[in-house]
Amino acid sequence: MRYGCTSLLIVLCLVSGLTATPCRAQGMRTLQRRAQEARQALEQKAAAERDAARQASARILEKIGHDKTALVRLVADLKARNTALQQQRQDLEKTSQRLEADEAAIHQRLADADSMVRELVGVLRINARDLSALIDDNLKTALNPPDTSGLQGLSDQTVFPGMADIRKMIDLLFGQITTSGDVLLTPGTIVDRDGRKARAEILTIGGFSAAYRIGKEIGFLGYAPAEKQFYALSRLPSGRLQKEIRRYMAGESDAVPLDLSRGAALQQMAHQPDLWQQIRAGGPLIWPILAILGVATLMVIERVVFLLRRRLDGDGLLQRIADLAAKHNWQACRQAALGLGGKPLARVLTAGLDYCQAPLKAMEDALQEAILKEIPPMERYLAALGMLAAIAPLLGLLGTVTGMIDTFQVITRHGTGDPRLMSGGISVALVTTMLGLSVAIPIMLAHTLIGRAVDNRIGELEEKAVALVNIVHKSREQAPGER
Repeated sequence: MRYGCTSLLIVLCLVSGLTATPCRAQGMRTLQRRAQEARQALEQKAAAERDAARQASARILEKIGHDKTALVRLVADLKARNTALQQQRQDLEKTSQRLEADEAAIHQRLADADSMVRELVGVLRINARDLSALIDDNLKTALNPPDTSGLQGLSDQTVFPGMADIRKMIDLLFGQITTSGDVLLTPGTIVDRDGRKARAEILTIGGFSAAYRIGKEIGFLGYAPAEKQFYALSRLPSGRLQKEIRRYMAGESDAVPLDLSRGAALQQMAHQPDLWQQIRAGGPLIWPILAILGVATLMVIERVVFLLRRRLDGDGLLQRIADLAAKHNWQACRQAALGLGGKPLARVLTAGLDYCQAPLKAMEDALQEAILKEIPPMERYLAALGMLAAIAPLLGLLGTVTGMIDTFQVITRHGTGDPRLMSGGISVALVTTMLGLSVAIPIMLAHTLIGRAVDNRIGELEEKAVALVNIVHKSREQAPGER
């Protein structure tokens, strides 16, 4: 159509040019006619092209309409699908969030379950080790050892525990509980005090104590868990304990000695040194302290015997003398005193009665002289006892000093790494002090008591001497003719 319009314009321009020239009028008419024909042809052609263009445009518009409708439907479908997909996406997001929450909860539950399982397994392994140790330490294991093969795998973490293992642990535990309450008397093999295996009657009291009897020898047993073997303690119990064990084994008594510490107290008793061993640990200074103890003991015994043998009922004797003096029977008074001549009071009264006819001053002097003669025998060894009571703690202190010197010498040579090297000096220091005080305290007490008794005896002599003077003086007043 564009091309047709362009041709028409060119023709019109040519026609206009032709008409402008008068000399060419004829030609111009011809050209006009041709141009008109050409224009008509062009118009027809343009009309045809326009109709064709209109038809094509109509077809295109119709196609565009159809396409638009299809596109609208497609857009609507796409929007619907988009809406559905968005809704589906939202649903999927919600489902994903819910699943994530469920997954987190499951992971938490798994973590809690895993932690619980680990804790339970750890508790089971600890209980397996404890049960194994309990079985090994049980005295009944030496007589009837149970099957503990499964406990080793549980305790060393080589076997994961199952219900069968748990049931076995329960059975073993209840078995230990049952055997811990049993008291059995059965023959068995032990290691005797000489280190040899011997057959003996073994008495097991629960899981606490065990005793044995080999012939007439009765003692307590120790238990070695590693070897699952009984052995006799090196020291036999006291005679009283042996008698109680013998009677219990014979069924004559319901009481038996029991060590609730599962052998610890018996082991301590077996290894505890006796008094003599403890004293010997004090070194050479214990011998002078013991000598002091022996000498002081002899002195105390001698003084006690001396004072006891010279006791006298002074009031009764003085009353008899007073009765006889009232009758002026001085010879009978002397005989009454002489009959007890071995007593200090009797000797003093006899010395006074010898001067019953003399002046009172002479009689008092005689009595005083007799009392002074009696004092030295009664005070004998008192000064020595006081001296020994003072020397004993000083020797103990000397032992303490020498023991500390030895200890510091050991520290200088060997340091403080091994306390056992210092135990010798410390033993000397402590034992000598303990022994010195143990000796000095009773000696000082005995010295005080004996001194008080001697003072009482001397006071009694002086009192009875004054009483005799008064009796004689009263008797003379009753008989004025007697001087």
